[in-house]
Amino acid sequence: MRPRDFIQVAMALTVVLLLVYIMANPPQQAWKGARKLREIFGHSKQEQNVQVAVEAPKAIRYKCGLPKACPLDHFAFNIKSGAANAIGPKICFEDKVIMSSAKNNIGPGLNIVLINGETGEALKFDFFNMYSGKVEELLKFIKDLKPGTIVLVASFDDPATKLTDEARNVFVNLGSTMINSVRFRDGWLFVGAVGLTEKSPFEKHVKNDKEKNIYDGWPEILELNGCFPRKW
Repeated sequence: MRPRDFIQVAMALTVVLLLVYIMANPPQQAWKGARKLREIFGHSKQEQNVQVAVEAPKAIRYKCGLPKACPLDHFAFNIKSGAANAIGPKICFEDKVIMSSAKNNIGPGLNIVLINGETGEALKFDFFNMYSGKVEELLKFIKDLKPGTIVLVASFDDPATKLTDEARNVFVNLGSTMINSVRFRDGWLFVGAVGLTEKSPFEKHVKNDKEKNIYDGWPEILELNGCFPRKW
């Protein structure tokens, strides 16, 4: 047999053997075998990263950044006092930031938001300078509110110099237990409502104490959040 004939026979035999192998091992079975090998020896690092990225659950975000969701018959809120006289307060209600420095609608003194206790709608909001402003404007804003109105208050700079006993008593009637102790440059946060039969559990107060102040002349920032019941 000539060398050329020998090569042709070898090539034909190779083709026949290849066809026999393919018929005995279809592509699907070969793919399964490859998958089994990967399971034995482990996926590549890139595949593992993709799998982790796909399977990682998305972080759940609750209204106003609360750690958990409020009951259906409650409103979510989160309020922060100002920092010294530099960074303003922030009032969030039902996942809507109503007052903040970014919105340019806050000011020194008492920052107050009034909420409809049935619908959760913001009725009105404003700030009242308690160092050089007029307390009469504050009284006009918070007196004679409709039953069920929710009141959120965040202090900034000085919340107390111009406060009168009459103004303090209005907050007492809204459920405050700390307003009578609030003094010059103290920090104070409060959430109450018209017609509460008990004192509000949503209130924080920190005194202006030069031995403990975080800022030069002002105490630390306060934060208060929770779930306030709808109109009772």
